[in-house]
Amino acid sequence: KGKRPPTHSMPTTLHKNRKKRGHVSAGHGRIGKHRKHPSGRGNAGGQHHHRILFDKYHPGYFGKVGMRYFHKTKNQYHCPTINTDKLWTLVSEQTREHYSANKGGKAPVIDVTKAGYFKVLGKGSLPKIPVIVRAKYFSKKAENRIKAVGGCCELTA
Repeated sequence: KGKRPPTHSMPTTLHKNRKKRGHVSAGHGRIGKHRKHPSGRGNAGGQHHHRILFDKYHPGYFGKVGMRYFHKTKNQYHCPTINTDKLWTLVSEQTREHYSANKGGKAPVIDVTKAGYFKVLGKGSLPKIPVIVRAKYFSKKAENRIKAVGGCCELTA
């Protein structure tokens, strides 16, 4: 479909209505008549005369669902998460290289709460370097992944 120019910049001769001059109803019929908004504006009548359409194409549009929670404070549920594959991004590249070089030495401590995360989730794999991870919460999968590389999970308050 070709893009038409806006009507205000179009010369009158190009308007469709020019062809309909002399024909009484201008293509809108004598009986039905071209009235302004015969079925209401916008979403009017969704529970009345347009009910079938709303029920068919937008089921569940009306009404409520769930329970009300008065004065819900979001800070109780604040729990940013990080996946195991991103754990090593919290420490510098030199630290990672240092600990991957001396396998027998101490294990690095990665405190995810310092970086603003509360929970460790288990997506992705870890490099085979033992690591001590400190967090408020761990998922089972994350705990298994960390222990599989010889590390341990420490819970913090």
